[in-house]
Parts: sequence; structure tokens; C-alpha cells
Amino acid sequence: MKKLKMTAGLIWAFLCLILIVILFPGLNSFSSAASKLPFMKINANYTGGEVAGRFISPGCTLVVRKPVFDGLFGKRNKGFIQLDWRGIIPENICDTIDYNSDGVQDFKIAIDRKNLKASLVPVNNKVRDITISTATSYGWAVRVGIDK
Repeated sequence: MKKLKMTAGLIWAFLCLILIVILFPGLNSFSSAASKLPFMKINANYTGGEVAGRFISPGCTLVVRKPVFDGLFGKRNKGFIQLDWRGIIPENICDTIDYNSDGVQDFKIAIDRKNLKASLVPVNNKVRDITISTATSYGWAVRVGIDK
């Protein structure tokens, strides 16, 4: 019985090795094709979510993204909103944001890029705090924590 298990294991390993050698040249095209499938998306926790609106001013664009509540197994009660300033950004940023597009300002944010400080004045009770405020390759990004 011991020799039978060992022989079966060696045959299995050999078949797997042959399968890998046969499939290896096609892995690049397979991965490219798989990444273009409609359900293959980068998680919103990494991208900041879908774009909800753009506010364009001379030299600078503010991109407000949709709220993200994604968790590993479902929606969370706490999420975030990402704000991206792109282009030529002033040293001091002061904006009021309406993240849910209800016509009422939800919070005021002020950023001092020189001293790397950001402050938040919540108007909506669902707005919590600033979770991330950092320089990026395209400008400046801030994530504001919110409750559902």
C-alpha cells in the first residue's frame, strides 16, 4: 500500500509538471484576457471609489468620489469618501463639500500643504474625521471617514 501511494504521488507530481510546462507559455495571454473580464475590478478601498463629481477651477480640479463602505464579506457601517485635488494646487486649500449631492454642505476641509496639516469641520453628523491626507503623484488626496 505504501508503494502504491508513493507511485500515485509521483505520477501526480509528474503530470502536474507536464501541465505547467505546457501551460506556461500561454499564461501571459491568459492573464491579460482574465483581467479584461467585466467582473474583474480593483477594490474601491484601493482606488478611492467611483467618481461622483468633478469641480474644475483654473489650474486645479477637485474630484469627489462616491462613498465606499466595502468590506471583505459585505458592507461596513463605517466608510470613507476620497477627495482628489489634481493639477496646480495652491499651498492652502479650503473647500466645502457636499458628498451626497443633496444640496446641503456636509463638511468643510482646510489643508495646509506646506506644514502637511489638514483640518475638518463636520456639518453633517455622519462625517467623522480625516483618515488620510497626503501628497500624491497627481496632486493631493484626502480620505474623510463617514458613517452609514
